Amino acid sequence: MKRHVVITTDQTKRGVFAGALESQDGENVVLTDAQMCIYWSAGTRGVLGLAATGPAEGSRIGPRVPRIELTGVTAVIDMTDEAVERWQTAPWTS
Repeated sequence: MKRHVVITTDQTKRGVFAGALESQDGENVVLTDAQMCIYWSAGTRGVLGLAATGPAEGSRIGPRVPRIELTGVTAVIDMTDEAVERWQTAPWTS
């Protein structure tokens, strides 16, 4: 079973990503089926909300890519099944 996570990166990169954890080596992580959160709405309730319930209406989630390597990782947060489903169906909203 894949481990689905939300990843945050350090202050110089400032990214928030979600996907299936392929590997982790210190501050370096590889995700598959990865997406980036460009903006989350107030209803999401922050980064932990992205992992607990997923992006709420009004959030902006980028398109999925097959694989991404991230450096400067500051947090690896396990997602609930509900959050995984919402990430995978989250449309980009203006």
